[in-house]
Amino acid sequence: MARGTGTGHRAAGVPRPTRSGDDRTPTGGPSFDDTADFDDARRGHIATAPPEVTDDEGRPVWDLRAFSFLQEGTDTAPRTVHPHLWRQGRLTAVNGLFEVVEGVYQVRGMDLSNMTLVEGREGVVVVDPLVSEEVAAAALALYREHRSERPVTAVVYTHPHLDHFGGVLGVVDAADVGAGRVPVVAPKDFMEHAVSENVYAGTAMIRRGMYFGAFDLEPGPEGRVGMGLGIGTSSGRVGLVPPTLEVTRTGQEEVLDGVRFVFQMTPGTEAPAEMNFFLPDHRALCTAENACHTLHNLLTLRGAQVRDARMWSRYLNETIELFADDSDVVLASHHWPIWGTERIRGFLTEQRDVYAYLHDQTLRLMNRGATGAEIAEELPLPPGLERAWSTRGYYGSISHNVKAVYQRYMGWFDGNPAHLWQHPPQAQARRYARAMGGTDALLGQARSFADEGDLRFAAELASHAVFADPERSDAKELLANVLTRLGHGSECAIWRNFFLVGALELREGVPPTAIALAESLVPALNVTQILDSVAIRVDGPRAWEEALSLDLHMTDTGERYRAMLSNGVLIHHPDPRGDAAELTLTLSKEQLVRVLSEGTLDGVEHRGDPDVLRRLVSVLDEPRTDFPIVTP
Repeated sequence: MARGTGTGHRAAGVPRPTRSGDDRTPTGGPSFDDTADFDDARRGHIATAPPEVTDDEGRPVWDLRAFSFLQEGTDTAPRTVHPHLWRQGRLTAVNGLFEVVEGVYQVRGMDLSNMTLVEGREGVVVVDPLVSEEVAAAALALYREHRSERPVTAVVYTHPHLDHFGGVLGVVDAADVGAGRVPVVAPKDFMEHAVSENVYAGTAMIRRGMYFGAFDLEPGPEGRVGMGLGIGTSSGRVGLVPPTLEVTRTGQEEVLDGVRFVFQMTPGTEAPAEMNFFLPDHRALCTAENACHTLHNLLTLRGAQVRDARMWSRYLNETIELFADDSDVVLASHHWPIWGTERIRGFLTEQRDVYAYLHDQTLRLMNRGATGAEIAEELPLPPGLERAWSTRGYYGSISHNVKAVYQRYMGWFDGNPAHLWQHPPQAQARRYARAMGGTDALLGQARSFADEGDLRFAAELASHAVFADPERSDAKELLANVLTRLGHGSECAIWRNFFLVGALELREGVPPTAIALAESLVPALNVTQILDSVAIRVDGPRAWEEALSLDLHMTDTGERYRAMLSNGVLIHHPDPRGDAAELTLTLSKEQLVRVLSEGTLDGVEHRGDPDVLRRLVSVLDEPRTDFPIVTP
């Protein structure tokens, strides 16, 4: 539900599932008679994906059978799913190995993203090797079963989001990459952004990601129906092999296993480091995640840097100018391809225009005094974009995208001084309860608004009641019911997931978060990034009065670093000058990771005061992977 009041009613109190919240089928919206997407999604099908992929212990890490209700379902949406989202879920459930054009193949529906395989002279180039190692290996095996036992001769990462590199160790051996036998290609600054998102902020993002992907929600018409971008995310081993070949400019051409790749740099679009590529000998254009069959996020709800809608649109315009007329097919790292030059131009034009429109109209109204929330409430799309299936908000939404544009330019503060120094949620909730005459009165008002169909304000009041009195089970149940109704009416899969996972946690508590993403990626970090990941764990108040210095002599890279604890901050830099530190360690990067995680110098060459390590480790905080979100 991208915007609106949520005031409509259907059976069982579910709001009407539309973008505006007013009608089941918005006037001027896309037509369900248009089946071109289903034709494209099934075109070139060679083989169906395996129903299940397991890890070494037999634990399922990908289960297509859980989504059989989408594969076997009718075109008519159940009453607990927005019709547009049901349609999108059915499309993303189309799975298997597909021929895009001769020599270019995709495995789709085996993870959130697609694996693209480009056949070369000696083997196959793998583009975006999915989320996890086991599923990537199974996808490659599916390709080999129906094509040939081609070796992987190169890997391309289009951008540094986990679903585009995490499964790399399922398709290549890190030793082969290190020996120069298999190049790994990525856009400039790939590693910087892969680390900042998945390690520095990794714990918080993974916790929010539990809502984003609804991993603990049962698939089905009452629960998880996908993520809009795909039906779900696998849960196997995650890895990262650093790139060996960097793309730095648009027009850069690289020949990988005899195949010409022409790259277009698109930084600051869907990711801070991203690139499209064109295969001139196949007349095939890959738009990475810059143009998919959905309105994308300008600020993803799991957390990330705000994306630049203006540049996103401009890069897509450049894509059209550079490649559209020479392309017979456009494919992407998600969803299904589109064939035909005229259709490609139309699709890319719609994608270009929707981001430009949201950007420009937000700025126009912002400069007339409107806040982000006010603009998001009222901004309509032009009829031509409103009618396009590919600009609907299954993954992003007009509402939170407009607020993201506002945030990029103006920040979190809307300028109203009453909003400058508000109480934090629990303190605010207690005051709301007192102002309304107690928690019972607050809950009564919440129920009244829910009965009237104003689910948005009912959720706000019920949330205050939960935060004011966390032990009240009736407050939790009321809020859970309201969130469920909001979720069942949402066009956006991610909004649905947030609403329904919030309801689940209110009823059952916070489940354990099983993903330890940062630890999986540590072997790929350089020394600066390892020390950065330690610095953000320093408990400032505990370290206020502590001062120490530590030198690192790296045996595997020849680098030298100094780390200093000062005023609650761990400062570090390469090539230290002057006198030696209190403690000097001579060790490899692997040993450094162990020393900092275990706090022991066993087997490590050192001189100086060993107590320095104990003092440093004693002020480090442990990230919390199960912090509450819908309760205090």
